[in-house]
Order: sequence, then C-alpha cells, then structure tokens
Amino acid sequence: MTILRIRTLGDPVLRERARPLERFDASLRRLVDDMMETMYEAPGVGLAAPQVGVSSRFFVYDDGDTGPRFLANPELLPIKKEQVKEEGCLSIPGPFYETPRALKVKIRGQDLGGRWVEMSPEGQLARIFQHEADHLDGMLYIDRLDEVGRRDVMRQLREHELTREMKGSHPSGGRSLT
Repeated sequence: MTILRIRTLGDPVLRERARPLERFDASLRRLVDDMMETMYEAPGVGLAAPQVGVSSRFFVYDDGDTGPRFLANPELLPIKKEQVKEEGCLSIPGPFYETPRALKVKIRGQDLGGRWVEMSPEGQLARIFQHEADHLDGMLYIDRLDEVGRRDVMRQLREHELTREMKGSHPSGGRSLT
C-alpha cells in the first residue's frame, strides 16, 4: 500500500464537485486500500477521494466502531436536530472549530461491490458522513462556519503553519475527521 499526498486548502480539486463513481473494479480497490492507509497514517477517521486528488464521489471512513468502510455516490438527508462539536480536517491541518451538523442522517450509497446500501447513523458517524459528503461537493468544514469562525480558523491555520515552519516538523495530534 502507498501513503497518498493529502491535498490542502488552496488546491482547486477541493473546491470542485466530484464526478459520480461508475467503475467498481480492482483499480478502485487498490486506491481504497491506499486511501485507508493514508487516513490511518494522518491520522483521521475519514478521507474523501478529492482529498487525494481524485475527482470522484466516494470516501473511506472508520469511526472506531464499524471498522474500515467505503461509500460511493452518497445521497444524504439530515433528519434529526443539530449537534455542534469540534471538527477538524486533514485538508486544513491544525485548527479545530465547533461546527454545526445534523445529529442523525439518512444516507444511501454504494458499497465497494457497487451494491446500494442505506443507513441512518447518528452522532459521530453522522458527522463523518456529512463532512465527507461536503468534500464531494467541493465544500470544507470552514464553509459551514459563520464569519467569526472562519476568521478564527484561518488565524489558527496561519499560526500553525508558522509554528510548523519554525520547528521544521509536522506536529502530531488528535484524529481529524478528514
């Protein structure tokens, strides 16, 4: 398996709507394995194809309970009240910020074999699905924040980058959503 380069804020692929996934073949399985390895190495709990430069509507995830999973061409519907929790992103390394998301969602998508599946997760898994689905639509978690929140995250990002440059290393920390 190969650790893939995670695209970061400013890369145009992160702002494009990804194309539907049509081929569920051996090359997809290899890419999914590489994405899982990259997600765990980062560390994160989800990783969308655009984050590794692939404009395709799928993501990998592991919420710690279900084990490593894959979902393609998701259709997501928020169905239960809001939760506001701290959220981060592998494509915005460093800052975390309280981000509103639905507490429960209904999601329909395709598994690695191309079969349609439906789930109604809540809590952390619902948050992961919403975060990853946003990536497939060219959105980042900072797009869900108010102006004050966006400014604060951008300030934290600049400070994080400056600290990293001064230290000459990549700090480790908690697991980002993606």
